[in-house]
Amino acid sequence: MKKLLAACVCAGLSFSFAGCSPETILEQFTSTGDTSVRELTSSSDTTTETETKDRIYMDELSGTLQDFSGSQLILNTDSASYVFNVSNATLECKGGMITGDEISIIYEGQLSGTDTGSVHVLKVVDEFHKKNKLKKRTAHGQVISLTSNTITIKSKKGKTATYPITGTKQYYQNGIKAGDWVYLTFKGKFPDTSNDSSVSLNASHLKVLSISDLKDLEIPDPTPTPDPKLTQTPEQIENKEKQLLATVQGVNLNILRILPAGSDTSFNLDMSAIPAYFKGGIAPGSHVNVTYIGDLETTSLEEVRIIAVTGEDPDTINDKHISFTVTGTIIGSTANTITVQTDDGAIDTFRTENAQDLTAGGMEYGDCVCVTFHPSKSKSSNIYTAIKVQDA
Repeated sequence: MKKLLAACVCAGLSFSFAGCSPETILEQFTSTGDTSVRELTSSSDTTTETETKDRIYMDELSGTLQDFSGSQLILNTDSASYVFNVSNATLECKGGMITGDEISIIYEGQLSGTDTGSVHVLKVVDEFHKKNKLKKRTAHGQVISLTSNTITIKSKKGKTATYPITGTKQYYQNGIKAGDWVYLTFKGKFPDTSNDSSVSLNASHLKVLSISDLKDLEIPDPTPTPDPKLTQTPEQIENKEKQLLATVQGVNLNILRILPAGSDTSFNLDMSAIPAYFKGGIAPGSHVNVTYIGDLETTSLEEVRIIAVTGEDPDTINDKHISFTVTGTIIGSTANTITVQTDDGAIDTFRTENAQDLTAGGMEYGDCVCVTFHPSKSKSSNIYTAIKVQDA
């Protein structure tokens, strides 16, 4: 550990380091001019007793993230395991809170063994000298369930895992249904289960980057629009592809529940045998284009031939018009985040510094909220950027 002693001397603030190299996270933190920790002043006649009382000890502890609950985290070092209360800290890791990632805890106070009760955590940041940067990994398994925020798959070895997939890019070339085999690209490591005989793995704090029935995910180019000047045959006119705009209401395995534009009646779209592409995930409130062949002026949506469904591209949408949402209960918070357990069982953390707070209670523990978030701002992080938070 590297320690920083801040003491009041005359009217200034002086720092002294013990065993601290110039490139530690702790020095980066104190050299930024951040005075949010505590600002001390003293007069020239301050007694030694007062000086001792006013001293602040800051330290950093580096290790591997084992788990995160929203307000607490478990950090593993080479020699011990620590539980830190981070409810008043800011989370600043670029990749979010991914299990297996190397992070540093910057705190006030002094640890007593593994007892963290007397320290105050200020920041959680990336470890400056990471020995092992997280690499992309691939999981392959059979689909058991699929919702807006989770997918559960079973591997060839019989292990099941429920992965968080809020905002995750998904492409199913041949459709999606129970029993289909898919590839998940993700970052992070499963918590140590060497003493656990369970066939279920804890994937709750991994970052899933993409899901597809293709091992090498490659999105095909869209079908070119026919030249309107060219004369089309009656058969070509009859088989002309058309598109319908709809709003996503939810998804359960192969059934995508949508609300077509201009309608007040939901429609269950079967994705089991059609190409389905969602660049920003399958979030309620987001929009999709349903490609079909038929005539909706003379027949119903149930009677036309649906051939594909494509979600909107969040990269082209600004904060004002984004409509991707997550609904759930607040189970934890820090100085700059809230963590929500979603209605479908995911644990999602949202950065809230710049979010519009429309809640009546101010985002308190236990509140049921609807969070509007921007998928494009968290492509490689499992901390999502909230645009607004309102009561659900």
